[in-house]
Amino acid sequence: MRSIWNGAISFGLVSIPIKLVNATESHSISFRQIHTEDGGRVRYRKVCELEDREITQSEIGKGYEDADGTIIPITDEDLAHLPLPTAKTIEIVAFVPADRIDPLQMDAAYYLQAGGAPAAKPYTLLREALKRSNKVAIAKFALRGRERLGMLRVVEDAIALHGLLWPDEVRAPEGLAPDTKVTVSDKELDLADALMDTLGEIDLDELHDEYREALEEVVAAKAAGEAPPEAPEPARSGKVLDLMAALEKSVREAKESRGEEPGEVRQLPQRKSARAAPKQTGGKKSTAKATPAKKTAAAKKTTAKSTAKSTARSSQGTKKTASAKKTTSAKKTTAKKTTARKRTA
Repeated sequence: MRSIWNGAISFGLVSIPIKLVNATESHSISFRQIHTEDGGRVRYRKVCELEDREITQSEIGKGYEDADGTIIPITDEDLAHLPLPTAKTIEIVAFVPADRIDPLQMDAAYYLQAGGAPAAKPYTLLREALKRSNKVAIAKFALRGRERLGMLRVVEDAIALHGLLWPDEVRAPEGLAPDTKVTVSDKELDLADALMDTLGEIDLDELHDEYREALEEVVAAKAAGEAPPEAPEPARSGKVLDLMAALEKSVREAKESRGEEPGEVRQLPQRKSARAAPKQTGGKKSTAKATPAKKTAAAKKTTAKSTAKSTARSSQGTKKTASAKKTTSAKKTTAKKTTARKRTA
């Protein structure tokens, strides 16, 4: 990239040699003026009014026209000796938060390139200081014959300079707001928020100039001797009578364009019980929930079963104990009879 201005950044007592490079470029298609009858080029010729002849670029200089019409010549040497410290210097005057800068003041953008190896260290120092402070530098500089206001900020690994308009060059928006008193309801704001959320965000790198692309198609078709493509019919824009309806329609169309289902309010089906209710005899449907009487009967049945089991177990234990006692008694009787027999013998 070719530099358009050479100078230095004045950062306190630190001087940083830099080169100014355009940060933007135009891709717009330009046209030439032609004679419609024969297609000949129409050119502007620079003619001296006093001599009534065409002059070359080397003969052209600058001049200031006074109020009475007198022309005062101004040479490049006169401009080089302007009593301004910013003639060849970008003088930093302050550091402020970036949100202090009104976007209306933003003008042309430039990149600042370090002017040689000695400028690498102070250039990097200023860049890192701007990064760490989260601030931008406000500076003054002279370019194309006048002093300008600028803002320095970091873009990736480079320092960018944005030209700023002077505060008195920005007009105040007086008398532009609606004169009539308008009330916006919460429902309208909710729909506007829904539309904003549906549209969402976008990667700015995906945006492109569709007008330029269409114009290139027209030029290519004309060059090939073909008919230019037909333009689609513009959408009819009627007067908005119902703001709510327009917002709702905008939300639906935005969702459809993104492949989303349009939002509709639908009633959800009732949930079915997890367990199916038992059928009753006699053709009557039974309820899913048991009545208190049924719960009591079931509880009584359960208690009766538990009591019966306990009783059975107790009776079995009693029978076993009685049997054991009979066996012991029998053994004792037999032992006594045996002892008596021995004594008799």
